[in-house]
Amino acid sequence: MFKHSRFEIRDWGFGTGGTGRERSRPAAACATESADTARLREARAAPAALAESRIPNPGSRLQLGFTLIEMMAVLVLIGVVMAIVGGRVFQNFQNAQYKAGVAQVHSIEMKVQAYVLDNGSAPQSLNDLVNRPGNASNWNGPYAKPADVKDPFGHPFQYKAPGDHGDFDIVFYGKDGAPGGDGLNKDTGNWE
Repeated sequence: MFKHSRFEIRDWGFGTGGTGRERSRPAAACATESADTARLREARAAPAALAESRIPNPGSRLQLGFTLIEMMAVLVLIGVVMAIVGGRVFQNFQNAQYKAGVAQVHSIEMKVQAYVLDNGSAPQSLNDLVNRPGNASNWNGPYAKPADVKDPFGHPFQYKAPGDHGDFDIVFYGKDGAPGGDGLNKDTGNWE
């Protein structure tokens, strides 16, 4: 607080963000300090008076709240944010589906190899992993579920026995389900 004397003002810094150490000011600053202090008091009192003037009377038509334009602006901003975030989430979801399809190719490859160990030869189709074929005498299946022979995008995996790259080939065509393509449509085989 301020300690008034004839020659100086001592500011101890309490309540004004000071360090608590005494600072000396010349006596001429006394008039400036008191004028600044008066302005500060008026500035602090003004918001309270303004807030009191905004309180509506029960009989007045003044109502506090949001305008239609403010609400529309907020809804537009929320829509823009959702479009940006939603697009990223959808793309990440499709990337995850593609990676799951690549992993599923190798999972089916292991199931076909289990079929080969039991029966001595590769199955004629991937459906032989789900349902017992007539020519499989040692069939210990089912080796796979019906959902396992379809990729995450709902297309059937391509299967060829004997294959071009080994005893059998399993191919995942990607999102489009057609041969060729880049990115999410890139083909992946069990020999890769």
